[in-house]
Amino acid sequence: MMKNIFLYILFFVCASVVAQADGFTSELYGTYGKYKESSLTKRRIKHADIQPLIKRLETVPLFRVRKVGESIEGRNLSLISCGSGPIQVFLWSQMHGDEPTATQAIFDIFNFLVSEGYSGQKAQMLRQMTLHFLPMLNPDGAQVFQRRNALGIDINRDALRLQSPEGRVLKRIRDSLNADFGFNLHDQSRYYNAERTPKQATISYLATAYNYDRDINEVRANAMKVIVYMNRIIQKYAPGQVGRYNDDFEPRAFGDNIAKWGTSLILIESGGYADDREKQEIRKLNYVSILSALNAIATGNYSDIPLSEYEQIPKNDRKLFDVKIHGATYGLRGKEYVLDLGIQHFEVDYENHDDFWFSSRIMDQGDLSTYFGYETLDVSGHVIVPGKIYPKVVASMDDLKNMDFREVLRDGYAYVRIANLPKNLVASPYPVHLLSKGHELPEFALRPGINPTFILEREGQPRYAVINGFPLDLERELPQIKNAMIYR
Repeated sequence: MMKNIFLYILFFVCASVVAQADGFTSELYGTYGKYKESSLTKRRIKHADIQPLIKRLETVPLFRVRKVGESIEGRNLSLISCGSGPIQVFLWSQMHGDEPTATQAIFDIFNFLVSEGYSGQKAQMLRQMTLHFLPMLNPDGAQVFQRRNALGIDINRDALRLQSPEGRVLKRIRDSLNADFGFNLHDQSRYYNAERTPKQATISYLATAYNYDRDINEVRANAMKVIVYMNRIIQKYAPGQVGRYNDDFEPRAFGDNIAKWGTSLILIESGGYADDREKQEIRKLNYVSILSALNAIATGNYSDIPLSEYEQIPKNDRKLFDVKIHGATYGLRGKEYVLDLGIQHFEVDYENHDDFWFSSRIMDQGDLSTYFGYETLDVSGHVIVPGKIYPKVVASMDDLKNMDFREVLRDGYAYVRIANLPKNLVASPYPVHLLSKGHELPEFALRPGINPTFILEREGQPRYAVINGFPLDLERELPQIKNAMIYR
C-alpha cells in the first residue's frame, strides 16, 4: 500500500514538473517580443555591431565577460558566462561568417536572462548550469559576409591541424570547461526541405557522430534526447519544418571531434522560412529552441526520452527552389515541349557587405515533379516567349518614374534601354531590366544557368512576366520586387 502511495506521489511530482516545463517553453514564443534585441535586425551583422552589446553586458553583475583571443585580422573574441551550476554548457555561433541567425538569438537570450519574468525558471537554470557563450567565432568572415575566415579556410574543418587562431580558441575553451553540453550554431541553405515533403527544413538538428560507425554512447545519446525535446517544442510553431542533418562522421570537423572528446554536441542549423529572407522568424525559433533545451538540461526533463524518437525526425533533403514553374510550354525548332523550371534567387552583396541584390538563375528544367518551391506557379497551357526591348530609348532614370510597368510588361517588354545609365547602379529598382545604350541581348534560349526572364502567354496574350526569376501576375497590381538586372 505504502509503495503504491509512493509511486503515485512520484508520478504526480514528475507530471507537475513536466507540465510546468511545457508551460514555460510554450510561453517563450509568445513573449519573445519583450526580449528581442532591437539593434540587430538583418543577417549581415558585423563584429562592430555587437561590441556595444557586449560592453553593456560588462556592466551587468550576472555576466562575466572576458577576451579569449583574437581573429587573424585582430578582432576580439569574447566569452560571456553566467550561472554557477555544475553542468558546463558551451554555446558558440558564427563559426562561418555568413551564418549569423543564432548570433542574434544569443543576444535575445541575454536580454531574457537579465529581464524581469520567469524568475523561477531562470534561477534553476543558473543554479544547475554554468553557461558560456561565444557569439561570433569568425568575425573576419562576418565582416565580408563569407563562410571562411581571413586565411581562406573553413574553421569547421580545422579541428585536427588547428591552423586558425579562432579554431585554437574554440578547442581551448572546450577543453578548459570540459563542457558537458555543446551547442554548435549554424545556418544551412534555404533550399533544404524535410525529406519527401514540400516543407522547408527551417530548423535542422544533429547529434554529431564521434566515429565512422556512428555509434551511440551516453554522451551522444544525451544530445539526441535534448534534440527530441527541442523538436517537440518547435513542432508547435513550424509543424513539419524540422529536419535531421546528415550524421556521416567528418574527422576534421569540430562538432564531430567535440563529441569524441566527451561533450554532448548539439548542432542547430537555421534553414529557410517563407517570406523570411532575413531569418527573423527563424531567429525567434532559435531563441525558443535553445532556451527550451537549456530548461530541459537544468530540469533533467530530457533524460527519459526514447532514442527512437530521434530517428523519426525527417532527414534533410535538398529539393527546394525559390520558384518552381510547372508545366510551361516551350517552342524549339518548330516543336513544342512541356517543361518545369526550378529557379533560385542568388544574393549578391553590395561592396560594403551590409545589403544585397538578387541575380537569379534557372537551376534545372524538365520533369521536376519530385521538387518543390517556396512559390509554385502552375502555368499549364501557357507558352514561354522572350521578353522584348522597349522600342523607345529612355533618356535617364528619372524618366522611368512615371512609367506604367504593368502595361509595359503586358505589351511583352521586359527590357528598357537607358541613354544615360548611372555607372554606380548595380541593380534595377524597377520590375524591368535596364540596358545601356549599346548593349545587345543574346538570342533567347531556355537552359540552366541563364537569368530567368520571359513572358508567359496564354492564347497569344501575356498573362505572367518572369523578371529576374520573380513571377509577376499581369492581371493584378504588381508586387514590389527587390530588383531586376542591369546589362551594360
